[in-house]
Amino acid sequence: MTELLEPHAIGTATTRRDGPAKVTGTAPYAFEAPADRPLYAHPVQATVGRGRCTRIATVAAESLDGVVAVLTPFTAERLAGTDDAELAVLQDTAVPFRGSAVALVLAETPETARHAAELVTVGYDTEPHDVELDAGRSDLYAPDSVNAGFPTDTGQGDADAELERAEVTIDETYTTAMQHNNPLEPHATTALWADGVLTVWDSTQGVHSVRSALAGVFGLPEDRIRVRCPHVGGGFGSKGTAHANVVLAALAARAVPGRPVKLALTRQQMFTLTGYRTPTIQRVRLGAGRDGRLRALRVDVVEQTSRIKEYAEQTGVPARMMYAAPNRATSHRLAALDVPVPSWMRAPGECPGMFGPEVAMDELAVALGVDPVELRVRNEPERDPENGRPFSSRNLVACLRAGAERFGWGERDRRPGVRRDGRWLTGTGVAASVYPAKRSPGSTALIRFEGGRYAVEIGAADLGTGARTILPQIAADALGVPASDVEARIGDTDYPKATVAGGSSGTASWGAAVVAAAGAFREKFGTDPGEGAEASAETPENPAEEQYSMYAFGAQFAEVRVDADTGELRVPRLYGMFAAGRIVNPVTARSQLLGGMTMGLSMALFEAGTMDPRTGHVVNHDLAEYHIATNADVADLRADWIDEHDPHLNPMGTKGVGEIGIVGTAAAVANAVYHATGVRVRKLPITLDALLPALP
Repeated sequence: MTELLEPHAIGTATTRRDGPAKVTGTAPYAFEAPADRPLYAHPVQATVGRGRCTRIATVAAESLDGVVAVLTPFTAERLAGTDDAELAVLQDTAVPFRGSAVALVLAETPETARHAAELVTVGYDTEPHDVELDAGRSDLYAPDSVNAGFPTDTGQGDADAELERAEVTIDETYTTAMQHNNPLEPHATTALWADGVLTVWDSTQGVHSVRSALAGVFGLPEDRIRVRCPHVGGGFGSKGTAHANVVLAALAARAVPGRPVKLALTRQQMFTLTGYRTPTIQRVRLGAGRDGRLRALRVDVVEQTSRIKEYAEQTGVPARMMYAAPNRATSHRLAALDVPVPSWMRAPGECPGMFGPEVAMDELAVALGVDPVELRVRNEPERDPENGRPFSSRNLVACLRAGAERFGWGERDRRPGVRRDGRWLTGTGVAASVYPAKRSPGSTALIRFEGGRYAVEIGAADLGTGARTILPQIAADALGVPASDVEARIGDTDYPKATVAGGSSGTASWGAAVVAAAGAFREKFGTDPGEGAEASAETPENPAEEQYSMYAFGAQFAEVRVDADTGELRVPRLYGMFAAGRIVNPVTARSQLLGGMTMGLSMALFEAGTMDPRTGHVVNHDLAEYHIATNADVADLRADWIDEHDPHLNPMGTKGVGEIGIVGTAAAVANAVYHATGVRVRKLPITLDALLPALP
């Protein structure tokens, strides 16, 4: 059991400390790093789906006034480490997918660089490419493990036999689309080599992970690389690992000694060079008795990866622990295609992986004639069904009950397709959500007393989640001082090492290190430290992590309106109720939950990368055609939480809130669409063609 901090600053609704700088335009981003006489880089991308470059003509580009250099696989330096094929840029002439970088232009202005890139002509020896995902492919394979090291396949009991014997069964296939992260700030890097040291300003979720990647690629000790991320304009996972852009910028800067190089990917380039969420095909089978209790559950997932680098989304993992079913089986199969490398996107695994099972649970509720909330309550496990451990805290039922009351669920008529408001068919839906309460080892915090105030130094990245605001709150409670006496210094590898801002683990990981450092500071200096006093500590181990299963839970409720004539779909209300431990800052936490729910709404209604099998690229690769939800797409959006006390997590008693909001939202919307129309949609996003033929 962890001794929790006495709340003082923790729990206080505090506005973001970096807010004024951001809204006044004074917060510096990676592309705006101070640089003397910078050059600007622009990648040239392959225009074929697969093959090899036979020639790259650069004379026309190099003749343009202001062009300094054009790097190609024939002229670029050889990198020391090429094991990661995604980062081994300009190292050979192979074209693994359309949009891969085949050259890089350096010029005095970004406009000149972009113009020159258009003048580079490339000849190809093309090969047939394959970009189509299908569950019936003969070349599907089982990866050694899926993301975060989970087993690829699991099984307990005899799911297949129990499915055959079950009184009520659901056996359906659900699909989610290729989705692209699209943070407001594009992936951008400023790089400078000086005196044998590489300094990089990068839009990243982890300065230390970028430094480690660059050290491997360039064969340098890490102390000769400095990475900084002063401010980050969002990432949603796409900036959680180094991509080709940061290597291209560093490679270009080494080619022009003493001059900094700035590289900002265009919105279109981000669709091929910065990762995306793989599309998924999920066959979900549920078997239950007439009492509504699950007897068997099976989830079999097919998804894609790149032929040059494996990434396996852990889509089937959340079904392993969500509900009590004595017989369970899950599997993952991959298709290696000539496509860009998939990567992390907000709530990898849980986000797509809860769509199929949560819609299937709604279908089971309809088949049984049971309220969907009640069905989930009946299948509440006493312990984690996957490993048998007790939950450190599990308040899903409380979220369902409190959310239903807040939403007005009790007034619901279960019959589908019978409520009309003029032309509008109306309905409501619910889905549950879950996300692991993680704490990553490996962070160190330093606390220093300067000028009568305390400074917390840690190399954490704030990608818009509020780390600059909540870390001083955590430190203040640990030190026993007002939060106004504490400042956070983050986003630089010159500060102590911090784990990546991902997996909803930042606050738990960095905060635990901050609390430990504060304890070391007080033990060493008491309450009257002298100028320059400092102490540091690492994130301590937590034995409870081996004794308990630790998760945050939630429930999303959606109301939809569907035009009976046109199929137009609107979501006037979207509510979420969550159990996520102690909330450090209600302002920043609610912002994260609302953002996640909006992104889940976007997943339900709009987001889909459209891959053209003839050319091998996503054709709607900009925000004009790749639609995302905005403020106008939901009129009444609310996120609330229950008070949850969990002493097993960390000294703050916190669980992450950055990702759970997206989990379950799309399923709630899809379930509401069925309730409104009687049309069951099992493919995301929900489009007019899925609704119109069957509307009453």
